[in-house]
Amino acid sequence: MSFIPALPMSGYAGWAYLARTRDAQTEVLSESPRIARNLAAIREDIAQVRDVETLMANRPMLEVALGAFGLEDDINNRFLISRILESDTADPASLANRFSDKRYLAMADFFGFGNIGGPRTGDTGFADRLSAAYLDRSFEVAVGESDPTLRLALGFGRELDAVTARKELSDDARWFTIMATRPLRKVFEGALGLPAATGALDLDRQLTAFRSRAEAAFGTSDLAELSGTDMRPQIVRRFLAQAQISAAVQATTPAASALAILTAGGGRP
Repeated sequence: MSFIPALPMSGYAGWAYLARTRDAQTEVLSESPRIARNLAAIREDIAQVRDVETLMANRPMLEVALGAFGLEDDINNRFLISRILESDTADPASLANRFSDKRYLAMADFFGFGNIGGPRTGDTGFADRLSAAYLDRSFEVAVGESDPTLRLALGFGRELDAVTARKELSDDARWFTIMATRPLRKVFEGALGLPAATGALDLDRQLTAFRSRAEAAFGTSDLAELSGTDMRPQIVRRFLAQAQISAAVQATTPAASALAILTAGGGRP
């Protein structure tokens, strides 16, 4: 039987409820058959994986590797996955660094197959860190099946930490990283009321749009301040509120009203 998270409400109240009950619900999730099978594969075999080919040949371990970075939907794109995992993340010209979705860079760096030091799969605590990340994101995926916006909200803090932890990046570079990290971008776009069409602008104009909207909404566009513990709930609250408003507006469009009438009448005139 598949895991179904307890989610009695939506919006900010739902997010707060999930934050309170996450540990208990994640423990239940870890005992579901597929998750338990995948975690067992990591616990028993990951230390022996010394090359990309071996990882790619083991479906349960590959599911964990991708799932730990929110890339589970790309599991059949094996050529791309292999190329990125083989990349030297210290080389700015490597595919992992050039690829627009920075979750792939994080995965390649975590495994280290293409780096000078070699794979990290045998490092102390590697299996535990990988398993924890996989379990964490698997819970978010399960929540997302009922409410995609709550999935994004649950992962927001972790994704933001991954960006702000990179001390070598300037504030502009951090914004560019957010813009290239799909889950983070969606949360900020929603919280700042930016249309999806913003992504069609050149990067400098996108940066200006994000910064100006952040200044207007939160009084600052400095990510060191926006990532503060007092500011994060405000960003999440705005994101979820905007999502609910958008859903309500879409539900009152003529097309939605016509669909509701047809559904209520069983589709018969």
